[in-house]
Amino acid sequence: MTPHPSPGPSSRLALSLLFFSATLWGLTWWPVKQFAEAGLSGPYLTLFSYGPVGLFGIWFLLRERAAWSGQGSMLLLLAVVGGWANTAFISALLQGEVVRVMLLFYLSPVWSVLGARLFLGEKISGKRSLAVCLALIGLWYVIGGSAAFEQALNASDLLALSAGLGFAGNNLISRATQSVPMTSKTVVVFIGCGVLSATTVLWQDTPMPTLSAPLSLGLLAYGFGWMVLATATWQYGVTHLETGRAGVILITELVVAVVSVTWFGPEQMLPHIWIGGLFIAAAAVMEAIDPGHAGKPSIQKSPHITIKESP
Repeated sequence: MTPHPSPGPSSRLALSLLFFSATLWGLTWWPVKQFAEAGLSGPYLTLFSYGPVGLFGIWFLLRERAAWSGQGSMLLLLAVVGGWANTAFISALLQGEVVRVMLLFYLSPVWSVLGARLFLGEKISGKRSLAVCLALIGLWYVIGGSAAFEQALNASDLLALSAGLGFAGNNLISRATQSVPMTSKTVVVFIGCGVLSATTVLWQDTPMPTLSAPLSLGLLAYGFGWMVLATATWQYGVTHLETGRAGVILITELVVAVVSVTWFGPEQMLPHIWIGGLFIAAAAVMEAIDPGHAGKPSIQKSPHITIKESP
C-alpha cells in the first residue's frame, strides 16, 4: 500500500493558524462581557470595534481591486454572510450564556461539511464522518444532553444558530474564491459587520452610549488587534484547507470557551463538560493529523495574507 504523502508547509501553516484563530475566538467572550458591563449593546459593540477597521481597510480593498474585480459579487456576498456571522455571534455572547451560545453556534461544522459536499463537491470520507459524529457527541455532553433543550429558544439562541450558518457560509465562500487576496476577504467581513451594525442601530433607534477615552481605546484595540488577528488567520485557514476539515478543526474554539469561562467566569465546569470536551478535542485532532487529502493538487495561494502585508 502506498503511504499518503505528508502535509506540505502551507497545510501545516493553515492548521496552526486555524488553531490560533480558534483560541482567540474561544476567548472572545471575556472582552465582550467587559464591554457589556461598560454599557455597550451588541450592535454598538460591533459598530465601534469592527466599523473603524472596515473604514481603514477600504483603502487596501481598492488597491487590490484588479485581483478581485471579476469576483465582486462573491465579495459582496462574503461581506453580508461573514458580517452577519460576526455581528450575530458577538450579540449572542453578550446576551446569553457562553456555553449554550457556543453549542448552538458550533452546529456550524455540520453545515460546513454538508455545504462543502453540495456546493464544492468535496467528498465526505468515513474518517470525516466519524470526526463530525464525535464532535456532535461532544457537544451533546457539553450541554448536558436533552435537558439543555427543555427551555425554549430565546433571542440569543436564534442569534447563535444564525451566526453558525453564516460562519459555515463564510467558509464556503472563502474556499470558493481562491484567487481573491486574503486582505480583501478579511476587509470585506469587517465592512459587512460595520454596515449591518449601523443598520441595526438605526433600525432600533437606541440612544448613543457614552464613550470615555479608556473605553474608546479598548474598542480600537479590540477591533484592530484581537479581531483583525482572529479574522485574518481564520480566513487564511479556511481558504487553504477543505471546508469540511476546517469546520471541524475550528470546533476547538468551543473547548477553549468552555474551559476559560468555567475557570475564569461565572459558569461551573461539570464532569459532563469535561467528557464533551474530550470528544470534541478528539474530533479536531483526527482532522488535524489526517493526511488523506495532502496528495491533491495544491491550492492557488494569494501572496497577500494580512492587511499589513498588502503591497
